[in-house]
Amino acid sequence: MSDSAHTPDAPDSAPAPRSTRPKGEPRFPDGPQADPAGSHFERRIRSFQPRRSRVTAGQADALQRLWPKWGLDIDGSRTLDLSELFGNANPVVLEIGFGMGEATAQMGADDPDTNILAVDVHTPGQGNLLNLADRNGLTNIRVANGDAIILLREMLVPDALDGLRVYFPDPWPKKRHHKRRLIQPEFLTLAATRLGPGALLHCATDWEPYAEQMLEVLTAHPDFENTQSDGGYAPRPAFRPLTRFEGQGLDKGHVVNDLLFRRVQHQDVPLREHHDVPSRDHHPEQSGPAEFRREQPAPSDVTEQPTTGA
Repeated sequence: MSDSAHTPDAPDSAPAPRSTRPKGEPRFPDGPQADPAGSHFERRIRSFQPRRSRVTAGQADALQRLWPKWGLDIDGSRTLDLSELFGNANPVVLEIGFGMGEATAQMGADDPDTNILAVDVHTPGQGNLLNLADRNGLTNIRVANGDAIILLREMLVPDALDGLRVYFPDPWPKKRHHKRRLIQPEFLTLAATRLGPGALLHCATDWEPYAEQMLEVLTAHPDFENTQSDGGYAPRPAFRPLTRFEGQGLDKGHVVNDLLFRRVQHQDVPLREHHDVPSRDHHPEQSGPAEFRREQPAPSDVTEQPTTGA
């Protein structure tokens, strides 16, 4: 679910002192829980692998102070009201896997009128992103802890999202692990039910075999269409920052591929499948980058028109 396995811990703070908490007590009582959904949902193949890593003093402080305000655990027990969560009705973009959060914070700063719901299971990254949001006065970022599949399936209503970002997910390079890759037909079908018509699905990866699979699966899916007229990869859009990890890869000759696909609505199939579930109102005319408005652009609009922010 994240490129956090590739991303080194932030070097700007000392490690937090070792905890002397009794066995069984949570590491951060007011922070993210170790397994928020527990065993309430069926076991399935996961696309992410939580890993233990040191938490700096600054990250620990941010988790304790800011999690009750800007964090949420994905427990699958309730339906989120995104307008209430963010305190406004601005467009909401879901980001799955944000590593240490530097790029997420940059996109939040560049486009304060777009809300970002950022999901990851990497505790140092969660603390780092909260710290960055706090230091930079970013009130348009919320940090979610847990399984993004449960979030999409159990906690978001149809048509809730104006965009979805999956940057540098775990490529699971071994053939026997390909089933763990996030971008699969089943995931796209679920994501499509939560994306409004015209919403942008943006993927990026530096693993070329995974990029090829992404392109193949997305091209074949009836709920998405490529924004590129040639049906291929897209240039990196200005709203996606160049991350430290990405820059290191480029210096080594790695190729990074971006994929930009739009959620389409078929005329003969209603978009909302669950008429008994209320949906948050969206306003296509509201301000914000063109890539998150609900109009259906020409295939080349995303990269040919200048854009600011995410």
